[in-house]
Amino acid sequence: MPRHGALIPAVSVIIPAYRCSRDIPDALDSVFAQTFSNFEVIVVNDGSPDHDELVAALAPYQSRIRYVEQPNLGAGAARNTAIRLSRGRYLAFLDADDRWEPDFLRRQVWYLDANPQTRLVYCDAILSGETPLAGQRYTQAAPSEGAVTLISLIEQRCNIILSTVVARRQAIVSVGLFNDSLRRGQDFELWLRLALAGVRMEYQTHVLAERRVHAAGLSGDAVTEIQRAINVLDRFGRSHELPPQARTAVRIRMMALVDRLEIEQGKLRFLEGNFAAAQYHFQAARTQTWKIRAAALALRVAPRLTRALYVRVRLSTLRRVPTATAPQAG
Repeated sequence: MPRHGALIPAVSVIIPAYRCSRDIPDALDSVFAQTFSNFEVIVVNDGSPDHDELVAALAPYQSRIRYVEQPNLGAGAARNTAIRLSRGRYLAFLDADDRWEPDFLRRQVWYLDANPQTRLVYCDAILSGETPLAGQRYTQAAPSEGAVTLISLIEQRCNIILSTVVARRQAIVSVGLFNDSLRRGQDFELWLRLALAGVRMEYQTHVLAERRVHAAGLSGDAVTEIQRAINVLDRFGRSHELPPQARTAVRIRMMALVDRLEIEQGKLRFLEGNFAAAQYHFQAARTQTWKIRAAALALRVAPRLTRALYVRVRLSTLRRVPTATAPQAG
């Protein structure tokens, strides 16, 4: 239970809410099950169309949360509203469809307390949802390797999971909060600005959270993720005076992402049965791996048979999706 009264909370837990009336009780239950108790919870209803259902879902928690409503301005704007209202010296971000392990806050706050120069810490999470990756660690697909720097973030060698971040409030405020002009990728853009400003960010390898992925593994979701990264890197590169090495890294990474985008769009067109468009996208990729060459050949020789086999394999994989259970943090 969080402490009330005159005490200033150590941590402000920030949860934007939009179309999440079914998921947010689980997220809140995971917050109130924390072994660390000195926190406040701020939930911002970002003009959610399921307003009445959301209010009903939050009713059992009303005495334990600070609830705010605003027009639909996007998740970044909702988080900024909560940050401005926050009283904690630390900010902990949680999406309404994700969950924390009971020791999450205790371990993350301990890390920041023990490392005064570190301004932000994140950790690993288990993946769950309708995805072939359910039960795996997030870092198996999106690793964090080496130091968290501007270059490693640009190259996506370090990938920060928003729902595992605990940061010093002043660090976030000092760079201007989330960019609320971005509807997608606000977190990625914020990490880039923090790194550019020289803010020290680190990670723990412990699995301390659960990240739910809705209908993941589909090419459409991959396309959206890649487009988001391209958009953020493009805007970041144009909006900031970057060191030469970072500017080069942005250009190289964007070229690699454009290649991946062509491949994922090719997969989508292939699943739709638009074989000519699929072949166009596969051939547009600058890097022609043996898999891409094989796919292009199969499209020319037996497109319908290839599609039928591909769909069968995908459906078989999805049927084998396990129910994710987070392992005990090490």
